[in-house]
Amino acid sequence: MKIYISRHGETAWNREFRVCGRTDIELTETGIRQARLLAEQVEGKDISCMISSPLKRALQTSRIVSDRTGIPVVVDERLTEQDYGSFEGVSGKDAGFLANKRKFACRYPGGESMMMVAARVYPLLDEIRTAYRDQNVLLICHGGVCRVIHTYFEDVTNEEFFHWNIENATLKEYEA
Repeated sequence: MKIYISRHGETAWNREFRVCGRTDIELTETGIRQARLLAEQVEGKDISCMISSPLKRALQTSRIVSDRTGIPVVVDERLTEQDYGSFEGVSGKDAGFLANKRKFACRYPGGESMMMVAARVYPLLDEIRTAYRDQNVLLICHGGVCRVIHTYFEDVTNEEFFHWNIENATLKEYEA
């Protein structure tokens, strides 16, 4: 079994390097093009199901991929991006945001900790491995959630975790 992941296509906040957790914004024209290119990459991978975050940017990406490939889309709330609380919308280079980003067990003020995200994403991955045992699945989600998924499959140091990133509409494959 393979689990593929992809971060949604570009949004205006991605382009502006702003922190975007639960703010529900749509793809840019570039993001739509990226989603179409992702759909081309997905073709021929024998993926039986796509599971998407409910946020607009992920759903829009999922639907573009589904329209081209015919892969059905299921929505799962557990793939929603991390709640960055008071850091929502600030620069991704903001010193306070970056300091908090290194504290995996601490909640962002008014938001979630990275460990809280793992507490909802890891059980989902366990369920997928059982429910789709002999099938391949594609998850369309967000940068923070993709970072957590990466730690499910790969051991990484805290420093590696802090710096790990997946670009918009990039396809990553894990052997489950």
